[in-house]
Amino acid sequence: MYVQELEPVADSLGPSALVAALPLVIVLVLLGGVRMKAHRAGLIGLLAAALVAWLAYGMPVGQTLSSAAQGAVFGLFPILWIVVNALWVYRMTVRTRHFDILRRSFGRLSDDPRIQALVVAFCFGALLEALAGFGAPVAICSVMLVALGFDPVRAAVVALVANTAPVAFGAMGTPVVTLAQVTGLPLDSVASVVGRQTPLLALVVPLVLVGLVDGRRGLRETWVPAVVCGVAFAAAQFAASNYVSAQLADIGAALAGAAALVAVPHTRVPVAEPVRAAVLTGVRTEDLDEEDPRPEVVRAYAPYALIVAIFSVAQIPAVKDWLARATQTYDWPFLDVVDPEGKPVGGNVFTWPIVSTGGTLVLLAGLCTAVVLGVHARVAVKEWLATVHELRFAILTVTSVLALAYVMNLSGQAATIGHFVAAAGAGLAFLSPVLGWFGVAVSGSDTSANALFGALQVSAARESGLSPELLAAANSSGGVLGKMISPQNLTIACAAVGLAGREGDLLRKVLPWSVGLLLVMCLIVVGQSSPVLEWMLP
Repeated sequence: MYVQELEPVADSLGPSALVAALPLVIVLVLLGGVRMKAHRAGLIGLLAAALVAWLAYGMPVGQTLSSAAQGAVFGLFPILWIVVNALWVYRMTVRTRHFDILRRSFGRLSDDPRIQALVVAFCFGALLEALAGFGAPVAICSVMLVALGFDPVRAAVVALVANTAPVAFGAMGTPVVTLAQVTGLPLDSVASVVGRQTPLLALVVPLVLVGLVDGRRGLRETWVPAVVCGVAFAAAQFAASNYVSAQLADIGAALAGAAALVAVPHTRVPVAEPVRAAVLTGVRTEDLDEEDPRPEVVRAYAPYALIVAIFSVAQIPAVKDWLARATQTYDWPFLDVVDPEGKPVGGNVFTWPIVSTGGTLVLLAGLCTAVVLGVHARVAVKEWLATVHELRFAILTVTSVLALAYVMNLSGQAATIGHFVAAAGAGLAFLSPVLGWFGVAVSGSDTSANALFGALQVSAARESGLSPELLAAANSSGGVLGKMISPQNLTIACAAVGLAGREGDLLRKVLPWSVGLLLVMCLIVVGQSSPVLEWMLP
C-alpha cells in the first residue's frame, strides 16, 4: 500500500509544492519557451513526474509505472477512441466529395459574408468541434471561408475566435469526461456547472465575429441574427449539458444556432455589393455556383444527422441502461493507493464503458455513414487506418499527458500543489480560469489542461472552502479561451489558408479577444463563488 504525503520535502508545504510543480513547469517551458513538439514535451514531462513521484514522494516504481499505464489507457479509451472515429466520419465525406456539397449548401444559405461567418465558423465549427475537436474546426472552417471569398488572414482569425464556446464539450464531451475522471467528481455535476458558464460566451462570440468581419457596420446591420444565433446556441448548450447529455451539448447547440439563423429574415436579405466587395477581398471558389441534386445534398447532411440520432437514442433510459450493462470495472493491477487520511483513491479501480462510450456510438454512426455515402468496406477501413496515421502524434501527446496527470494525481503531487495554491483564498476563484487558460494556451487542448490541472483545482477548492465543482468547471471554461492563442491552433490555421510562418500576425489579432473574454469568465466565476451569482449554480 502507498500512502500519499502532502509535505514529503523538508516536511514543509512550500518546498514540496515547488518540487511537485516541476513536471508541469518542464512541460510548459518546453512547449511555450523552447517550442518543442507537444508529444516530446509530454514524454519528458511524464519522465519528470515519475522521477518526482519515486524520489521525492517515495511512491514505489511499480505503482508509479502502473499509474502512468492507467493514464495512457484512459487516453486511448475513451478519449482517442472518440476522436479517431469522429475524424474518420469526416474523412469519408471528403473522400466521396459530399463535404464539397455541404460547403456549397452553406454558401447558398446567404450571400452576406457576415452571416456566412456565423454559419460556417460558429455553427458548423461547433458541430465539427463536437465531433472531432483537436484543431479540425479551425482547419476546415478557415478553408471554407477562403473558398467563399474571405481574405486568408480574416478567415483564420474568424475561425480561431469562433472556436471558443463549444470547446469544453468538444469531441463528444471529451474535456469534461476527462475532468470528471481525474477529479473524481460526477460527470453530470461537472458538466452542469460548465453548462452554466460557457453559454455566456456564446452570447458574445457571434457579435464579436460579425465585428471582425465588417467592423461597426457589421454590428449595426447584422446584430439581430448574431444575437438570435448566440441565444439559441447558449440555450441549447445549457439545456443539453444540464438535462440531457454532455456528449450532445455542442451538437444540439450547433443545430439550434443554425436553425435560428435560418429562421431570421435578415439572413436571406441580399447584401449590398459594396459591402461584399469590402469584406470579400479574397478569391471566391468557382464551384460554389454548381447546382447539386437534392438527394446528394441530403446525403451530405446524413452523417451528422446519423450521429445526432444515434446519440439521442442512446440517451433513452431503457437503451442507456441496456448499453451500460456492457461496462466492465476492474481493480487496476499493481496499484494500491490511499490518501493521507487512509481512504482508497478512485484510481485503484478502472471503468471500461465498452459500448456506451461516445467513441463506440460514433463508430456505429460511421458504419451507417459508409452505407449511406456508398463507401466500400475496404475503402472505409483504409480511411480509418489513415485517420489513425494522421493522428499518430496527437495520440502520443494525449497518452503521455494523461499518463503524466495520473502519476501526479496518484502520487499526491497534485494534492500538494492544490493545498499550496489554496493560500490564495478568495482570489482563487479569479485565478482558477486563468490556470485553465494558461494550460490550453501551451498545450492546445482543453482535455490536456483538464488532465493537468483538474485535480489541483479540486484540491485547492476543498482547502479554501470553495465549491470543487465550480473550480473544476472554471478550469475548463477558462481553458476554452486559450484555444485561439495556442501555438498548435495558430499553426493549424496558418497552414490551412497558406499563411505558413505568419503565426505571430494571427496571435496579435486574436490575443486581445482571448484576454478580454478571459477577464469576463474570471468575473463570472468570482460572481458564482459569491452570493452575487451563486443562484446560477445547480
